[in-house]
Amino acid sequence: MFPGGDMQKLLQQAQQMQSDMMQAQAELAQTEVSASAGGGLVTATVTGDGELVRVKIDPNAVDPEDVETLEDLVLAAVQAATEDAKRLASEKMGPLGDALGGMTGGLGLPGM
Repeated sequence: MFPGGDMQKLLQQAQQMQSDMMQAQAELAQTEVSASAGGGLVTATVTGDGELVRVKIDPNAVDPEDVETLEDLVLAAVQAATEDAKRLASEKMGPLGDALGGMTGGLGLPGM
């Protein structure tokens, strides 16, 4: 079925790609992406794997009479930072994820 050791070579490539994917995931977890809303009044920071780690609010954004605007600014900043993190992850993991997804074919290999 796999003449000339092609199966062994295929398994080695899969293991290397899995290792590369794990390294990329670790790097993403350490990378932070920030985005702001309201001209910088609210800034959200998210890791490359999507964890919200910080929200910074400029005191000028705090108006006790208009809490809804602040809520909207926080939401917009978090959404923008999360979208940037997804884009970063896609750029970093894209080729690896596509290759592993297509190659494993749903075999349920560990870590994939």
